[in-house]
Amino acid sequence: MKHPQACRLHAVFLSVVAAATLSACAVGPTYERPTVTSPQAWKEAPAAVGWLPAAPADALDRGEWWTLFGDAQLNALAARVEVSNQNIATAVANYAQAQALVREDRAALFPSLSLSGSSTRSGNRTAGTATGSASASLDASWDADVWGRLKLTVSSAQAQAQASQADLAAARLSAQGSLASNYFSLREADAELALLDATIQGYERALTIARNRYEAGIAPQSDVLQAQTTLVNTRADRVSTQGTRDTLAHAIAVLIGAAPADFQLPALATWQPVVPAVPLGVPSTLLQRRPDIASAERAVAAANAQIGIERSAYFPSLSLSASLGRSSSRVSDLFSASNTLWSFGLSTAQVLFDAGAIAARVDAARAAMDASTAKYRQTVLTAFQAVEDQLTSTASLAQQEVLRREASAAADRTEEQMLNRYRAGQVSYTDVVTAQASALSARRTVLQVLLSRQTAAVSLIQGLGGGWQGLDGADGTATGVPGGS
Repeated sequence: MKHPQACRLHAVFLSVVAAATLSACAVGPTYERPTVTSPQAWKEAPAAVGWLPAAPADALDRGEWWTLFGDAQLNALAARVEVSNQNIATAVANYAQAQALVREDRAALFPSLSLSGSSTRSGNRTAGTATGSASASLDASWDADVWGRLKLTVSSAQAQAQASQADLAAARLSAQGSLASNYFSLREADAELALLDATIQGYERALTIARNRYEAGIAPQSDVLQAQTTLVNTRADRVSTQGTRDTLAHAIAVLIGAAPADFQLPALATWQPVVPAVPLGVPSTLLQRRPDIASAERAVAAANAQIGIERSAYFPSLSLSASLGRSSSRVSDLFSASNTLWSFGLSTAQVLFDAGAIAARVDAARAAMDASTAKYRQTVLTAFQAVEDQLTSTASLAQQEVLRREASAAADRTEEQMLNRYRAGQVSYTDVVTAQASALSARRTVLQVLLSRQTAAVSLIQGLGGGWQGLDGADGTATGVPGGS
């Protein structure tokens, strides 16, 4: 028959468990995602222009968006970024750590059990006596989550883990975008080097013409000096461009997790830049796709849970403990029924006076929530701006390319005519130098515009939150999209 005191403790235990399980009170405010004003359409992409509508969703795979640029070497490098980039590796580790913290906080919702045992023996050698003792106990403890504090802690940890997951996606997108931009810049440098090589050969021929005319006594020595100056300056430009190319190769090596000394990227025979068509959804879809927005929103959710955690300090905390053990002077008698010991305890604690410390912590949590909300809304506004900027840039660069090509063709004809007229003695060599400089500048400008169009496409893809493969009605193959090649 149970002892009356044990029966009463057992009843208290059951009542506390029932109170904690069936009528737990959540002290935290209900979370609602902060509202943001989203425009109905992009200002720089009116419907009449023919942008392809997208159906984005953050949970769907963004796909290998860089394949739209049609460069096998870029595809191979992007695959190495995924597995070797150290910034991505850091983000992966941070996400794993956040997931572990969620499991740790969730474990606090359940009781903990511990087993302990000991055995000692002592005696007096002179008297020939010896005594011993042995004990074993099973202890249990549980913090009853009556006010929902532990659940709020788990909710906060989950939100932080989701924010860490979004940070991982952002790190991936950033590394992939940086690789694409640096790779395109390197290929443009290769094209400039090829252009400069061809130009240097032309300037060497022009120098020969000027020297021949000078030696024939029909042109001043200044013509030769001007031709030499133009040639040497162009050779210097080539050295500078080669240095830029080497620096870009170093940056690409680091992005793929390789030492610059161990990385080589041969030049292509020809550079044929591709500017893909970029599907575009309505502005509100940015809230679903951009990882930085997702991370900022999850930070708001974590801050909201923290308010409830701080408010729980206003209420008493309840803890249950129980122990079942045996004690004996000999190990052989340890499991005798007469040596059984047990205990059960219920403890509670309530802050009666703290001079406003709890209220201060609650106010601080609310202020942190307000700050997180403001940061979230600012992140959304910045995202809208980034997309609008890239839409403007994309449309502007497409028009610039047409005009720059026209200017380059005209400059080429002018250079050819001036050189022919110089051979005929109709113009001075200064006119030839001016035409040569204009033609070279125009050719390099065309290459730079092509590069700018590619990098603008990369920035627009990043601004939209990544690729869109696998999404209904957005496979990246649409025609009639500004910026399409």
